[in-house]
Amino acid sequence: MSARIVRNRLCPSISRMKMRPFSSSTVSTDPSKETIISSESILNEAPPVTSNPPSSSAFGASSRGRSRSLLKFGMVAAFTGAAGTAAYATYAYSVNEVEQKTNAFRALSNYSVGDDAPAFQKIWAMFYSAAMTVPAKAIELYIDMRRSIEDHVKGFTEPSSDKLLPDLHPQEQHVFTLVLDLNETLVYSDWKRERGWRTFKRPGVDAFLEHLAKFYEIVVYSDQLNMYVDPVIERLDRKGCIRYRLSRAATRYQDGKHYRDLSKLNRDPARILYVGGHALETSLQPDNCVPIKPWKLENDDTALLDLIPFLEYVALHRPADIRPVLASYQGRDIATEFIERSKEHQRRMQEQKQHGRFWRR
Repeated sequence: MSARIVRNRLCPSISRMKMRPFSSSTVSTDPSKETIISSESILNEAPPVTSNPPSSSAFGASSRGRSRSLLKFGMVAAFTGAAGTAAYATYAYSVNEVEQKTNAFRALSNYSVGDDAPAFQKIWAMFYSAAMTVPAKAIELYIDMRRSIEDHVKGFTEPSSDKLLPDLHPQEQHVFTLVLDLNETLVYSDWKRERGWRTFKRPGVDAFLEHLAKFYEIVVYSDQLNMYVDPVIERLDRKGCIRYRLSRAATRYQDGKHYRDLSKLNRDPARILYVGGHALETSLQPDNCVPIKPWKLENDDTALLDLIPFLEYVALHRPADIRPVLASYQGRDIATEFIERSKEHQRRMQEQKQHGRFWRR
């Protein structure tokens, strides 16, 4: 009886102990709301993606990156457009034309309104002037840089002066100017390995210079540097027959070649003769050219001496314009043709004399 009473009291207590958890501090009081996560998923899988909306800082970083990209694109586009415009203006217009065409636009940087204008117009004029200042200054910078570059380039391509020779003395206004090329006309420079550079005088050059110095103002016009021209002339012209010497700085550089610009000599073009072995190819005024055979060390050359009669005739008879005279010899050897014409002239004069004697009889 006592044993039954003890069993009836203990069984309910044991059943309640089985239902009680081991630790109430680590287990939720509401098991149905717990999330069960296995250890494998914790080690191998990425954390679950939350559905929280992006923060405002993410939106700010994205907008800043987009603004920078737009700014860079705008700067590149503006620079490319400005460079293209400058290139076209450089190709199509001279610097004076560019300056003239942009005068009105550059004046907008100084736009203003009267003192009696409304306040909003004054503010608008201030902002408008400020907006036009940058492009106007850019155009002015372009014009200044282009002028500087063109002036610098002009020093290499243009003759060193608009008047390469000083004014003629009033008593010499009737004198013709004889311009002579140097290399392959008066001298020839040759280089050989065993002796280096040597300069040779053309046969008859001394007599040619000495005789024609009595009739002409003689000028040597070469495309060589003055460091070559000056010492050669000093050794060549011991008697001072050559009045002036011009070197490469006095030539005009065009299409990769140095040309003699006779219009810069400060002389009447109707009284200029240019004698050269390559006269027609090296002068910008072919009407004044007297071509002569280039000399390349031929010992039997007489081209300079053969030309003396023609040049002396011109100096003595002083035609009003030498250019039509030279044009009548175009395509022919002037020295040979002049001798033939002189013989024909003498023959005609002789016939006239004989005809006059016949009628006097």
